[in-house]
Amino acid sequence: MKCPKCSYLGLDDLERCRNCGYEFSLSEAAVDSPDLRIRSDSGFGEPLPALPLFAPATDDQPLITRPSPPRAPLSVRRSTPDVARMRTSPPRTATLDLDLDDVEAPEPPARTPTVPVGIPVPQGAEGPREDAGVSLRLLAVVVDSVILLAIDAAVIYFTMQICSVSASELSLLPKVPLTAFLLVQNIGYLLAFTAGGQTLGKMAAGLRIVPAHAGDSLDMGCAVKRTVAWLVLAIPAGLGLLSACFTRDHRGLHDRFAGTRVVRASV
Repeated sequence: MKCPKCSYLGLDDLERCRNCGYEFSLSEAAVDSPDLRIRSDSGFGEPLPALPLFAPATDDQPLITRPSPPRAPLSVRRSTPDVARMRTSPPRTATLDLDLDDVEAPEPPARTPTVPVGIPVPQGAEGPREDAGVSLRLLAVVVDSVILLAIDAAVIYFTMQICSVSASELSLLPKVPLTAFLLVQNIGYLLAFTAGGQTLGKMAAGLRIVPAHAGDSLDMGCAVKRTVAWLVLAIPAGLGLLSACFTRDHRGLHDRFAGTRVVRASV
């Protein structure tokens, strides 16, 4: 029963509401409450009647019928494509007559001499060169000496300007570090240009340093040997370099030690 005051829904038929205690007899119109109790017409333990799941059949038409067979598609007549036929040709008789008079053999392309990649070309392989004379070699030494002296003088001058030292106070400069720097600078100049084949003096005189043998190459190791031997021979007033004046190829002891020779670059 549903309470009209608090809308409490009870399953028992009572005079008062279990929730708010309202008396149902005070209501003006009695509200018919639905019968919510579970009951059945059959007795206890008897099965419930079957529920009508399907509507009663009105005719003998089956519920599931087979689909009708599909209709055959309309056939379209297409023309058959023409097949290419092989043309028959008369068999050719085998003969041994070869007509080679009219056929000209293709001329082979002209081969140009190529140099293999990665194999250095020896500096003395392009042909014999004229050995440099003593006068030209002395000229190259003088030019290199002037260039080195000018560079050394510039280094000393700028060092004095940085240290604020006058020419009369030149002895105040540290001699050991300055001398070591000048030696490294001069020897580095000789090594770098000798490994390249020409110093600035030899460029001015038209000379070039090449290996003595055609299969050898002028590398940094060869340049170190030649420069060290040249400095050792030049220490005693250049007397060790006089051996180049008494040989036919004008090779000094430093050239023989390093396996090099000085030739004319313009020839």
